[in-house]
This record gives sequence, structure tokens and C-alpha cells, in this order.
Amino acid sequence: QVQLVESGGGLVQAGGSLRLSCAASGRTFSSYVTGWFRQAPGKEREFVATIRWSDESTYYADSMKGRFTISRDNNKNTVYLQMNNLKPEDTAVYYCAARYYSALYDYSSPRGYDNWGQGTQVTVSS
Repeated sequence: QVQLVESGGGLVQAGGSLRLSCAASGRTFSSYVTGWFRQAPGKEREFVATIRWSDESTYYADSMKGRFTISRDNNKNTVYLQMNNLKPEDTAVYYCAARYYSALYDYSSPRGYDNWGQGTQVTVSS
């Protein structure tokens, strides 16, 4: 069974940076895809970025390109989300998710994943 644990959230001023971590356990993740999503109060869960463990290929939501960077550390079984130049509208609970890679799934959609972490709160003050 896959376990995902997010950390690194907190309160930051606009223009600041945070790095979120998603520690994964329970599987060998070389054939997995891990994604970051976020959900603000009253809004649907929104795709942020995804990374494929096998070749480090990445994909971002258009609105996240240039400010957010997803990466992974194989030795630590951890995926990171570096967030720069944060804005108040980035305030949300950030979740990581994982699933075994298959061409059948849309990894930019929450439905593409079957394992989720508990989330970490990011609050950006103006």
C-alpha cells in the first residue's frame, strides 16, 4: 500500500517561496507518476504539476509554469514542489498523489490517481 506524506506548508508573504515535500513509501516508485494538486476553500481540486519517476518527465498547469518546479529524489523516495514568487491566490491545501503509470490515465486530473496524501496548508499573505 502506498503512503504519501506532505510537509513544508506554512504562512509566507506574497513574493516569498516555499518548498513542499511528498515522502512516499510502500512501493518501488520507479514506475509511478506523482502529481501535486491544490484546493482552495469552495473550489475544486486543481492540477499543479506532475512528474514521472522513471524518466523525470514533467508536466505543469499553464498557470504554474515559471513559478513552480516539480522534482524528485530517488534515494529519498520524495517528490518536491518548489514554489517561488507566491501570490495570495496560491493559498490552498496542497496534496500530492501517486499512481502506477499507464497510458490509460490522465495525470492532470484527480481521477488519474488512486493514492493521496493528507495535504499541507499553504497561506500567502498580501
